[in-house]
Amino acid sequence: MFRKLAVAALLTAVFASSALAAFPSRNFECIAPAGPGGGWDTTMRMVARVLTEKGIISRAMPVINKPGGGGGVALAYINAKKDPHTITVYSPPLLLINLTGQTELSYKNVTPLAMLINDFGAFAVPDDSPYKTIGDLFDALKKDPKSVKLGGTSSPGSMDHIQFLHAAKAAGVEVKDIPYIAFQGGEALAALLGGHIDVYTTGMAEVVGPLEAGDVRVLALTSPERIKEGPLAQVPTLIEQGVNATFVNWRGIFGVPNMSEEARSFMENALRQMSETPEWAEICTRNGWTQVFMGSSDFAAFLEKTNEEYKSLLEAIGLYQQAQ
Repeated sequence: MFRKLAVAALLTAVFASSALAAFPSRNFECIAPAGPGGGWDTTMRMVARVLTEKGIISRAMPVINKPGGGGGVALAYINAKKDPHTITVYSPPLLLINLTGQTELSYKNVTPLAMLINDFGAFAVPDDSPYKTIGDLFDALKKDPKSVKLGGTSSPGSMDHIQFLHAAKAAGVEVKDIPYIAFQGGEALAALLGGHIDVYTTGMAEVVGPLEAGDVRVLALTSPERIKEGPLAQVPTLIEQGVNATFVNWRGIFGVPNMSEEARSFMENALRQMSETPEWAEICTRNGWTQVFMGSSDFAAFLEKTNEEYKSLLEAIGLYQQAQ
């Protein structure tokens, strides 16, 4: 009897070990919830590149863009998946599109694997814009909130929109009447340079190229302190310019809902290894990202707390309308 129990226990351990060793057993599907060139796309591609080039993951990790709904299309897609080889990247819109009633799905419908970076917002205007500082822009908005057209790549009430309203509200602007136009991927930059919008609110990585090319002037960043290295080191923060506001664009990797513990643990450890490589450090420096690794359980607790904070912000500016 005891021998049978011992053999059964040994077989269970072997099968459990084999299951862990078997993951990943096929190529991955890495979902970027927006079009090419944006923050989600850039992050997902850099993560996949470092994981594979450093041999941390031996399977192929192609990136697939699923834009739409401010991230809602990709959220619905990954929520329906059962395969733990499907991963995605998200940031504040994961919470915001639920809190503004755009989808019933939320952070509870995915598995947090690891937070990787803190990015911050950037407010850009064409290089020939009459607005030379963020103060010039907010002064114009105080006189007439409808006089400035704002554009971004997130849906209304989501991250790009909210980070600007948060800053403008702190500067004393009546924010409800500011026109906001949502674009897909690189369309927002094209609209800015074409004169169809006056201000582009986005993540810092999206303005590095246009800034270096001399196409745009970045009026302010939403970081608490000035970026120390790279092209964005020349750009002042909101706080430096007398606007007491910051906005953190945290960014992390998520798996399918109900992900197995074996797969979740494997991915968390793989992402931890990746975050400690010099290649990842170089990518973060180049894009102005702050490295902030947070493991799965801590990330889940962070999301719950942050969801309540965003809810309070949206209630204050009249945009809270959570889907039932």
